[in-house]
Amino acid sequence: MASKKREIQLQTVVNSQSLWDEMLQNKGLTVIDVYQAWCGPCKAMQPLFRKLKNELNEDELLHFVVNGKIIAKIIGANAPLVNQKIINLIDEERKIEAGEMVRPQYHEIVFVDSDAEDGEESPYESAEQLYSIAIIKPDAVIARKSLEIKKKILEAGFVIEIEDKRVLTEQQVRDFYSRIADQPDFEDFVLFMTNGLSHILVISQGNEEQPAWEETEPNPETETKVYEDNHHEVAPPTLRKEKRYSLQEYLERQHISQLCDIEESIANVNKFIDMFFPDFKSMKNLKLEKILALLLPDLFQEKKENVLGIIHDEGFKILMQRSIVLSEEEAQTLCKEYENEDYFENLIKKMTSGPSLALVLLRDNCLQHWKELIGPSSVEKAKTSVPESLCVQFAVEGLPINQLYGSDSLETAEKEIQYFFPPQQTLALIKPHVTQEQREEILKYIKEVGFEITQMKEMLLNEEAADKIYSKIKTKDFYKDVLEVLSEGPSLVMILTKWNAVSDWRRLMGPVDPDEAKLLSPDSIRAQFGTSVSKNAVHGSSNIQEAMETIDQMFEMLVPENPEGN
Repeated sequence: MASKKREIQLQTVVNSQSLWDEMLQNKGLTVIDVYQAWCGPCKAMQPLFRKLKNELNEDELLHFVVNGKIIAKIIGANAPLVNQKIINLIDEERKIEAGEMVRPQYHEIVFVDSDAEDGEESPYESAEQLYSIAIIKPDAVIARKSLEIKKKILEAGFVIEIEDKRVLTEQQVRDFYSRIADQPDFEDFVLFMTNGLSHILVISQGNEEQPAWEETEPNPETETKVYEDNHHEVAPPTLRKEKRYSLQEYLERQHISQLCDIEESIANVNKFIDMFFPDFKSMKNLKLEKILALLLPDLFQEKKENVLGIIHDEGFKILMQRSIVLSEEEAQTLCKEYENEDYFENLIKKMTSGPSLALVLLRDNCLQHWKELIGPSSVEKAKTSVPESLCVQFAVEGLPINQLYGSDSLETAEKEIQYFFPPQQTLALIKPHVTQEQREEILKYIKEVGFEITQMKEMLLNEEAADKIYSKIKTKDFYKDVLEVLSEGPSLVMILTKWNAVSDWRRLMGPVDPDEAKLLSPDSIRAQFGTSVSKNAVHGSSNIQEAMETIDQMFEMLVPENPEGN
C-alpha cells in the first residue's frame, strides 16, 4: 500500500478542463504523459519519473501529471531522451529562478492526431527542427582530428548545417561552458580554449533512418498492451522499436566525446547559434554551391567585361579567377563530347591558341543556375530551345559550341577547382599590439577574401621561435625592435590555405610601412591596423619555399591529416 501511495503522489490524473486549468498554475516545469484511452499511461516511464523526482529534489519546480505553453514534445517511450530533456529544462528553470537567465521565447508546439503521426513524418521529430552545437577543441584541431570527427557524425546520419573555424573569445568560452564554471581548473581551461583554433558545428538530426539508430526488442509493458473489445482481449501487433542515440551518446560510443563538447539544450543552442552564426536563420534555406566556369579564348579576349557584368548581375560571387592557357590534353578532356565531330581538331586549336579565364563561382543553387544561364553546349540547339542564353548571345563565328563552360556536377566541380586552383599554404602572424577586437576584424577579413584558416595557435614568441619566422632579417640591425614588439604579448600564428596563398596574403597585408600602405593600399590590413613599421599588425612568408619551411618548424608537432588511413 505504501508503494501505491507514493505512486499517487508522483502523478496526478488530469481528465477535465478544470483540472487542466489548475495544473497550468503550477510553478516551474510540468511533465505530461499524454496517452490514448485504450492503452492507459506508460508504466515503463514511471520508474524514470520517480528517479528524476528523487534525484533532482525539486518539489517546487518539477511536477508530473498524466495528460502555459508546451515547450517540448517527445513521442515514444524514449527514456534516455526524456531523461536528458527534463534535466536540461530543470537546469534552465533553476537559472531563471535565480535570475541568471531570462526565460526563452519558445516556439509553439502543437499535437497532431494519430493519423498524421502514422504518416511519413519521423516519430522523433517535433514541430521545430532540433539542433545541437559541437565544439571540437583546440588540441583535437591541432592533432587534425576534425575530419575524423565530422566523418563519424555524417556517417551516423546527422547533418552538419554550418561550420566554422575560429579562436573563441574569453566571453564565448565562459558563456558556453558556464555549467562547469565552478570547477577549480576552470580558469586554466578558459586559457586553453582561447589559445588555439576550435571548430564549431551546428548539427541537426537528419530525416532518414541511419546507423545511429539501434533496433531493440519490443517491451511488453509499452508495446503489447492488452485492451478489451466486446469482452474479448485483443493485442495490437508487436512492433520493433528503433532508438536513436543523441549526438552526445553517439560520440561517447565512438570514444571521441573527449575531443569535442556538445550542447543540446534547446534554449542554449538557440542562444549559441545567434552568438556564433548570427546569419544562420537567414542562410538556412540557401543552397550555396561552388562550381568552375571557363570563358574560352575568343570570348575572353573580346567580351570579358560583358560576361563578368552579367555574372555579377545574376548574383554570382567570383571567389577566384585566373587566366590560363589550356594544354592540348586539357582542351581534349573538356571537349571530349565533340571528339567525333569534323570540327574537333579546329576546336582544340582555338582552345589552346590563347588564355582562357577560369572562375570559381559561388551562388545559391549555383550549378543549376549557371547551366540555365549559359544554355546548351551546342549553338544550334541553343538557338532553338534557349535563344536568350549566353551561348547564343556570345556565339563565335565558325565555332558551333558554347564559348562558356561550367561543371556538370558538384563532384566534378570540386575536382576541377582543385585542378585549376591547387591550394597553397602560407604562414601568417598577427602581432601582440593588435587588440582583441581588431584581431577579430582581421580574422573576419581573412575569411571573407577566401582564405581557410587551416591551423592556428596563440603563443609568446621568444627569440628562438621568432628566428624561425624572421630568418631572413635576423641579422639586420632593426631585428631587435622586432623582438621587442613580439615580447609584448602572445602572437597569433596561422596557416592560411588558398590558391596563390603567399602572394594573396602579402597583397592583403599591404606595404610594410603603414603610412605608405594608407597611400598605396588603403584597404590593406597594415593601413587599417598598423601604427609603425615594427608595429604593422601582421607578417607573412615572402615566398613558397619560406612558407613551407616556416610552417614545418612552427607546427612540427602536427600529425598527418588522416593517421588511420581512413
